[in-house]
Amino acid sequence: MTWNRRESLPARLQAGAASALCVILLATASGCGARGSATPDLVWGVHGTKDGWIHKPRVAAFDGADHLYLADLTDRIQVFDRDGGFLRGWRTPDFNVDGPSGLTVDREGRLLVADTHFYRVLVYGASGDLLFQIGDGVQGTTPGRFGYPTDVVIDKAGNFYVSEYGENDRIQVFSPEGKWLRQWGGHGYEPGEFLRPRAMAIDENDHIYVADSCNHRIQVFDVEGRLLRMWGTRGMKLGEMSYPYDLALGPGNILYVCEYGNSRVQKFTRDGEPLAIWGGSGRGPGELYNPWALAVDSRGEVSVVDSNNHRVQRFRL
Repeated sequence: MTWNRRESLPARLQAGAASALCVILLATASGCGARGSATPDLVWGVHGTKDGWIHKPRVAAFDGADHLYLADLTDRIQVFDRDGGFLRGWRTPDFNVDGPSGLTVDREGRLLVADTHFYRVLVYGASGDLLFQIGDGVQGTTPGRFGYPTDVVIDKAGNFYVSEYGENDRIQVFSPEGKWLRQWGGHGYEPGEFLRPRAMAIDENDHIYVADSCNHRIQVFDVEGRLLRMWGTRGMKLGEMSYPYDLALGPGNILYVCEYGNSRVQKFTRDGEPLAIWGGSGRGPGELYNPWALAVDSRGEVSVVDSNNHRVQRFRL
């Protein structure tokens, strides 16, 4: 069966998919359950470099209108409706074979781009006009310069939080005008330290959730960098992780974590209680091949960037 853009799961497959595809593991039971299904309600994506096609998509973010911003390895940022219909797109100012590693749409509707291999953060208007950048584009370890920035989020005061890896493995904080304020972290295994912080999410209390990918854990901080809680260890069981590459907050006190190493998505409470797992390595609907990212829309549905399958799968949970 070939899966093309905006192709919903056929009804006859939906009827039998609960037993064939279900890889959900709940905290209270294993196998399929009433609390979720591994069957996507939509699978879309055409592999290529034309407008509306995607090549190894790596990061994604929804805006307030449920438009999905997607960046891939061609240094393009493309915008789709929630069902995969292409709306518009543009390229970042410079080309690199790895592309951006982080996208966030802030409350003002601006798109914040972690332009990883050009050592900067780009701030775009919704139509793709470049407003300004943070960082001078020179790699460095001094305050205000970046190693490899991976993601950026913004707090209620408008301050920017930028995660980065390389020699730095830290989070730097900048004012709304881009002035350096402070930093925390450092390379290591101890609480509050990082090994390649890959992605962040910020909640309504300005608590910052960090996917500490090579430590196989989630760490949560306040805006001053004080560690509030952390959880996770490397493995495949419920509550364990393998290279968490992205995370996203969902309704009802939920945090979704995308695991590159286990080719799956895991569902937690925001306090770290594991609730469910779905995915698993493969190319069929409901299966994933080294996914890099996910995003949650206004309906609470989760779109998973199935990177090495060059597609997006949407799950209704």
